[in-house]
Amino acid sequence: MSKLLEGRVAIVTGAGRGIGRAHALELARHGAKVVVNDFGVSAAGEGTDESPAHEVVAEIEAMGGQAVVNGADVADFAAAEAMIRQAIDTFGGLDILVNNAGFLRDRMLVNTAEDEWDAVIRVHLKGHFAPLRHAGAYWRAEAKEGRQRAARVINTSSGAGLQGSVGQATYSAAKAGIAGLTLVAAQEMGRYGVTVNAIAPVAKTRMTEGAFDTSAMALPEDNSPIVAWLASEEAGDVTGRVIEIDGSVITVENGWSHGPSRDAGARWEAEKVGSALRDILAEAPTPEPVYGA
Repeated sequence: MSKLLEGRVAIVTGAGRGIGRAHALELARHGAKVVVNDFGVSAAGEGTDESPAHEVVAEIEAMGGQAVVNGADVADFAAAEAMIRQAIDTFGGLDILVNNAGFLRDRMLVNTAEDEWDAVIRVHLKGHFAPLRHAGAYWRAEAKEGRQRAARVINTSSGAGLQGSVGQATYSAAKAGIAGLTLVAAQEMGRYGVTVNAIAPVAKTRMTEGAFDTSAMALPEDNSPIVAWLASEEAGDVTGRVIEIDGSVITVENGWSHGPSRDAGARWEAEKVGSALRDILAEAPTPEPVYGA
């Protein structure tokens, strides 16, 4: 196998199981040194168990790679900072951040409890922000000192966040927020040599099994080669993109963009809005259906 990531240092969050585990192993196969982060919670975010992360580290070491365990709660601001520092202190720097950690508490919107909303938004959205914020500060400092790194961030959105998903209002909101965060971070951090992209992976994992028929779904490891390439120095011209991965198919997602419009030339009168809005809606593309609709 090529050493696409030889000498590069990566953090993968939520890397004890599923897609995160596959990412960590794939990055290591390509030569990256990996901080394997996993808080060890269940698919619903309950309990803690670091053993899955230790098992992934053991697999990486067995193939001749280098890896260490990190058990941080990625949505804990101070713990996320310590995780970034662990990578730098252990391996001499940081080049790649793969934000993947998350869990589900699916409910129809009218049945969603406040604590369920808060927990899911926290782990997905704040759990992306906190590591990205501290990694970005490190990369900015490196650039200012004349040591600009070819840094790469790969966030994890979802089709649920891009097209919506019935019964997953909280998860969809968090994943849509991650897509928006990706766009802003790509613009703000590009000056420091950082690219920021997101993937929308499709895979049979413990988060999808039981929710619907997963018999024909791709495997977690089917997503990871795309992540490995996005993490490479070769990918320096790709940033601010959201890429869906569904087995052998990769698709660049087209997000919100300005569509048909009408200019009234003055403040709109409410009575005239309906006909004008219906005209431009008729000219606009039909939205893709919400998953589960």
